[in-house]
Amino acid sequence: MTLDDLDAVDRLLINRLQDGLPLVARPYATVAEALGITEGDLLYRLERLREAGVLSRFGPMYHAERLGGGLTLAALAVPEPRYDEVVETVNAFPEVAHNYRREHELNMWFVLATETPPRIAETIAGIEAATGLPVFNMPKEEEFHVRLHLPV
Repeated sequence: MTLDDLDAVDRLLINRLQDGLPLVARPYATVAEALGITEGDLLYRLERLREAGVLSRFGPMYHAERLGGGLTLAALAVPEPRYDEVVETVNAFPEVAHNYRREHELNMWFVLATETPPRIAETIAGIEAATGLPVFNMPKEEEFHVRLHLPV
């Protein structure tokens, strides 16, 4: 499924959910009503969009540090012949929240989210041991909130 395969309701749903869910007892029902569909149809559409890979992730976003956890951006310089192998190894760590390929010497960038701040260093050490590559840790120094909305 591609963006061209989305119908008008799929597009409305994706655009609406980028603004978040309402904090009510039945948030999906509330959004469905606003879109003129049933809650069941909304849930079916979400499942279909996830299974088709149109939505890569659907879930809450937590502020890890405020919850007592750790969060950092990290990068690796992965030799091209090993790239797929290293992706698999890195993604096997449950602390890896996102992993992105970049056209740069540091060609693999990923976000680590851990239950405690000390787990960041432990996870980095584990990734270095598993891959044999040094991890470049880039913790945030200052936080900026940039609202990203990708209309479809």
